[in-house]
Amino acid sequence: MSKQTLQQKIQRALARFTPRRIAIIMLGTAILSFGIHNIHQRTAITEGGIIGLVLLINHWLGVPASVASPLLDVISYALAFKFLGWDFLLSAGIASISLAGFYRLWECFPPMLPDLTPWPLAAALLGGVFVGVGVGLIVRQGGSSGGDDALALVIHKLTGWRLSRAYLFTDLTVLFASLSYIPFRRIAYSLVTVTVSSLLIDYIKDFRTKTNV
Repeated sequence: MSKQTLQQKIQRALARFTPRRIAIIMLGTAILSFGIHNIHQRTAITEGGIIGLVLLINHWLGVPASVASPLLDVISYALAFKFLGWDFLLSAGIASISLAGFYRLWECFPPMLPDLTPWPLAAALLGGVFVGVGVGLIVRQGGSSGGDDALALVIHKLTGWRLSRAYLFTDLTVLFASLSYIPFRRIAYSLVTVTVSSLLIDYIKDFRTKTNV
């Protein structure tokens, strides 16, 4: 691919990024990171995929989410670059930078929600709502909430699995690893969170196509 052709592809992709589209992506990352920081990290209810891996690394290595999240995203996108278009990569890049920025912002403040540790089911449900709404808004704009999508595409390409199975594989792998610091009972609540968030993501994505938002 010539340098001129590459520049043209990037310019066409950039032209589709209106202020409104960027604002919605940023709103989604703000909601997502707020829920992760104020609910998931405090109550030890994890997510699957990259989000769950961020929490796992934060627990065992003490790496802040604002550092671990973009690092894992970059690794995932590097692996899947050849399978992704420029529009997706640029929107995912905006989401990744915004997500790291909001993580950093929330880390500067004391907890903004009541501690739901004594009520894990409530934490799982509310956490799933934050993740589902946040990721759903990002997906509405054709973006990605993190490296989960890129990683699933790589697994799909290498194994020939259905994409849904690739997503499930990453979620279950991370949840299984999370048993190293989270009791099995709480992992069960994590499955509740994953279910709620997945349903909301699908609903918001379908809602966009019906209303042309």
